[in-house]
Amino acid sequence: MRRAVRGLARAVLFVCLQQKRETMVNTSQNNVERRPESRVALPPAAGTTASAPAPTAQARDFPHVPSVPFTERVPEHVAGMLTYLFGWVSGLVFLLVDRRPFVRYHAAQSAVVFATLSGILLVLGDFFLAALLPGAGAASFLMVLRRIVELIWLASAVVLMLKAAAGDRYRVPYVAAYADRVSRAKQGQPPTA
Repeated sequence: MRRAVRGLARAVLFVCLQQKRETMVNTSQNNVERRPESRVALPPAAGTTASAPAPTAQARDFPHVPSVPFTERVPEHVAGMLTYLFGWVSGLVFLLVDRRPFVRYHAAQSAVVFATLSGILLVLGDFFLAALLPGAGAASFLMVLRRIVELIWLASAVVLMLKAAAGDRYRVPYVAAYADRVSRAKQGQPPTA
């Protein structure tokens, strides 16, 4: 399972780095290359106070760009993919922070799917097993069932991340209706029943 998580993290990192490279190439093609002029800062004259230092060549080459929110810097399909990365936690974070309908849809779907799977895993966990079932036979059956639910968690995370990265609105049965309502709610459209 750790290998699968590492592989998934590498795939996400690869997609992000590829997006950054494409952005850098597009930016460098659009800008005209110019050589910075060298300025030498002279010391202040006697009897005067030092004013603000002269701008360096690096400061002149990179003008101040107004701060852009994180949600606008990340493409929609990458943000949709990231909603599934840490289960219901990342889904909830993106649901609260991002306003784009595609990302909100995947965030709501992630929160519901993985919160449900977390609840099932909690019930099938060691604490409840020891408290409710002292017998070894039923406990071993529930441990096998727990492993199956963990594999479902991992498989659904990978599939949903790949679908979101491709830009698809993949619909998980029973959950998609809720995700549709949540994604429409912030657009000013009335939620449908």
